[in-house]
Amino acid sequence: MNGAALSENAAALGVQLTRVQLEAFALFEKFLYEANATMNLTRVPQDECWSRHFLDSLAISPMIPKGSNVLDIGSGPGFPGACLAIARSDLRVTCIDSSNKAVSFMARVFGPNSTLPVLYQVINARAETAAHDSKLRESFDVVTGRAIAPFPVQAEISAAFVKVGGIFVPMRTPKERDEIAKFPAMRLGLHLSEFKSVRVAALGADRLFPNFAKKGKTPGEYPRGWSKIKASPLS
Repeated sequence: MNGAALSENAAALGVQLTRVQLEAFALFEKFLYEANATMNLTRVPQDECWSRHFLDSLAISPMIPKGSNVLDIGSGPGFPGACLAIARSDLRVTCIDSSNKAVSFMARVFGPNSTLPVLYQVINARAETAAHDSKLRESFDVVTGRAIAPFPVQAEISAAFVKVGGIFVPMRTPKERDEIAKFPAMRLGLHLSEFKSVRVAALGADRLFPNFAKKGKTPGEYPRGWSKIKASPLS
């Protein structure tokens, strides 16, 4: 792993990484690509992992309040959830994904009693189902996800996890700004507070982070079942 480049570029984003944290990222990369040989967890070449996975995941870090209980939906093998947990020991990060192989990898590498026990919890479930679990519903300070599904779908499957007073901060792209601004967020108890844009110089790319405040409880009907969400996204 190009630790020097990760450290320098993360600092430019406002994220200071210690030697121990850089060593943890190096282990993450090692385990990811060893597992990838048989599990097909990522298509990103190993020499680009530090920028396209780790650095890109860390771009959201400055927007997460200290000490937050964070949920990452659609984590895959740990993006951005495990990266945030490595870089921010003050956070309590839960990752959820419907892929058995991704969850198996995260649990083995980042779960309790693992090599890098940085995650609070790893859940193998579909978000639209798990959001109706009383132990998870409206229990997180911050909910995010790395551009999973079209934005209206991501918003619907995410909103119910956010506690009233918390925030939903999806990781999106600038071209989606108008669509996001027009989205009927209040139907889910959300209010669009602001947009923040971040330039990830190493990727030559801009990332858009809409910040939605949770103003009221999400109606019990949301999120709907997957077939209904897919057939008729909120608009």
